[in-house]
Amino acid sequence: MNLKELIINFAPTGNVPTSKNSPYIPISPSQIIEEVIEAYELGITLVHLHAREEDESPSCKASIYSVILEGIRKYCQDMVLGVSLSGRNFPEIEKRTEVLSLKPDMASLTLSSLNFKNQASLNEPETINILAEKIQACGATPELECFDAGMLNYALYLIQKGKIRPPFYFNLITGNIFGMPNDMAHIGTFIKDLPKESVWALGGIGDFQLAANSYAITAGGGVRVGLEDNIWYNAKRTQYATNIDLIKRIHTLAEIHERPIMKPATFGKMGFFNKNRVFMKNDILKEAV
Repeated sequence: MNLKELIINFAPTGNVPTSKNSPYIPISPSQIIEEVIEAYELGITLVHLHAREEDESPSCKASIYSVILEGIRKYCQDMVLGVSLSGRNFPEIEKRTEVLSLKPDMASLTLSSLNFKNQASLNEPETINILAEKIQACGATPELECFDAGMLNYALYLIQKGKIRPPFYFNLITGNIFGMPNDMAHIGTFIKDLPKESVWALGGIGDFQLAANSYAITAGGGVRVGLEDNIWYNAKRTQYATNIDLIKRIHTLAEIHERPIMKPATFGKMGFFNKNRVFMKNDILKEAV
């Protein structure tokens, strides 16, 4: 579906970029929490979180995620919190799903295996089905990640079989050299083939982020934005981006196209809060019901 209000899916850190790549990458739980709070105050809709070890390597530990989630929930109680279940570094299902014990609102579900520039992310069909089941069993909604047309086709198959239940949220990600090209013909076909009741956002890797976000804003979709996908502010790569710079640029584009930013509580009321979520304030609970 196309929406008047703009969904901003904030992806602050990811698995790959480190402080060696950019001085602005949030690594520690406190850094991630601070950036999410600042982004929340500026205006975002949901956040897609990754955790890191002290050496900056990716982590799947619930003990680290719990610090991040609790820190965000303390100050941003209506924020829709998504977590990564990526198989890029941890193929074991037990490790990938450890974070689900924390009852996030959403969790990523990549719908096939794929290559990145220097690494593969492995997702066997059985693994995808198990992840989908576990995500929904904990009350969360799958964040359906599609890097190519085959992934979308498999999502439609799982929906048809009842393995993925509504509401549906799709992240369409362009710019990976092994995936969907960042051009309107391919993107338009993707959008046309989505289930009518789907909520969707468009992201782009590296230099493709701005173009993908711009197209999504004009087409009535949402955006995925942040340093996870792109550490540069300009195409010439002479200026490092900060997460806040990237979000402010989205706000500028949204204002031009007269698309107000969707608030987290509004998005949550569409069915994207965890079904078992416990709210700490009555006014937020009333707003979300």
